[in-house]
Amino acid sequence: DIAVVKINASNLPAAKLGSAKNLRPGEWVIAIGSPAGLSNTVTVGIISALGRTLGEQLGDVGLIQTDAAINPGNSGGPLLN
Repeated sequence: DIAVVKINASNLPAAKLGSAKNLRPGEWVIAIGSPAGLSNTVTVGIISALGRTLGEQLGDVGLIQTDAAINPGNSGGPLLN
């Protein structure tokens, strides 16, 4: 999902985008979203594994496995560390 928001301000801070290549199992992560249409949520967890797949039928996409609670609605939100 991509959203564009226009803010009439200057000199605002920005988060740097990272790369999943730099992640390591055992690192803490934060998942932000809005599960099931509820208000905004924040949950934390630990990276369990990298490069997981959903099987041949769903494609080899190299997923990040975490124990952070990911629910319908926040599954498309950012995963931050």
